[in-house]
Amino acid sequence: EAEENNLGHKALNERFARWHTCGLCEQRHHGVVLCALGWACWKTYVGRPETDAHRLVAMSVLGNGLSAADYNEEALTVREAELAMLRRADAPEYNTLSVMSNLAIAYEALGRPEALQAKRDVYYGYLKLQGDEHQHTLNAASNYAWGLVQLERFEEAKAL
Repeated sequence: EAEENNLGHKALNERFARWHTCGLCEQRHHGVVLCALGWACWKTYVGRPETDAHRLVAMSVLGNGLSAADYNEEALTVREAELAMLRRADAPEYNTLSVMSNLAIAYEALGRPEALQAKRDVYYGYLKLQGDEHQHTLNAASNYAWGLVQLERFEEAKAL
């Protein structure tokens, strides 16, 4: 565990790849397999302190797995808890926006009206943090615009 605590960002990502990618064929897992691996990942790291990076990533892996298996209510609960945990930990805004984006997806999967506001918040958050030409800002703008189009709010979508 001591060695794992000192991993850099790249090594941490490689370590967590086992929870979403097959080590033999290197294909990404999906559906209930990804969900089961998400639970296994969470159980592996849940005993760590709330602000531990491994625990935070494990919660995201769990949320991704639940979403992949269409356990949308459960995924929403995990995403909300993940956001609350990041806010308590005073995490960097970049990390918070990433989780807020996942939360918007969870709202949308459930047909919840909060989805559009969450997409808007993510877009303006990235715009402020990284400028209007950064890839994350452009992705968030696209997601927000698509939400507006789905509500037939075309003029607002064109203004983005």
